[in-house]
Amino acid sequence: MNGPAFDARELTGLARSHIQQYSQPRFAARPEVAQAFLALRAAAAQDGIDLLPIASWRPFGAQLNIWNRKWSGQGVLHDIHGQVREHAAMSPEELVWAILGWSGLPGATRRHWGTDIDVFDRNAMPEGYRTRLLPQEVAPGGVYEGLHAWLDVHIARFGFFRPYRRYRGGMYPEPWHLSHIASAGAALAAFSTEALGDALRAADGMLGRELVLEMLPEIVARHVRGIDAPGDD
Repeated sequence: MNGPAFDARELTGLARSHIQQYSQPRFAARPEVAQAFLALRAAAAQDGIDLLPIASWRPFGAQLNIWNRKWSGQGVLHDIHGQVREHAAMSPEELVWAILGWSGLPGATRRHWGTDIDVFDRNAMPEGYRTRLLPQEVAPGGVYEGLHAWLDVHIARFGFFRPYRRYRGGMYPEPWHLSHIASAGAALAAFSTEALGDALRAADGMLGRELVLEMLPEIVARHVRGIDAPGDD
């Protein structure tokens, strides 16, 4: 796979040496990813879409906080349809997969790579609306239906694809999640289960860590590598 080089600390969110911060709009990404995204944003603007990032690069510690909130029951869990799930009704293994349906595992999320950006259209938002990144928003009649019809046509031209278009046993479908084909492909090729395990074992205060380490081969197969490849639409 041609593309940039990554080291283990960059891939697991423990370093940001590959990342630049941008302010207009505010997001963090690899430079080549940011350049491609800003070109996509400019094209969208010509068609009346104010394409903005709602999530981009995220470090290990921030992802760990999300994980711990959901493991402890402080964070809301949703099923594949966006409906709230009852935390107490799940076994520990079910809880792992419930969290991983909508959130990346610390050390294993594409957020660490600086290659992926979640997007929304500010021009489509009713006054006072708060984007939730749930299926209802992109379904027919949803607030971002038009945005995603536009993205269907244009993202490949700017070097992006949707890794979570379908459910493949890991992440639930996230059409708002755009990934840079060349850079994310290089990151995935360099990704190491062993380096991930090392990062998790060294993490302070991770809830459910021993179970996650036991499940790690299946988690990597389903959650990290179980994606839609570019051109799978």
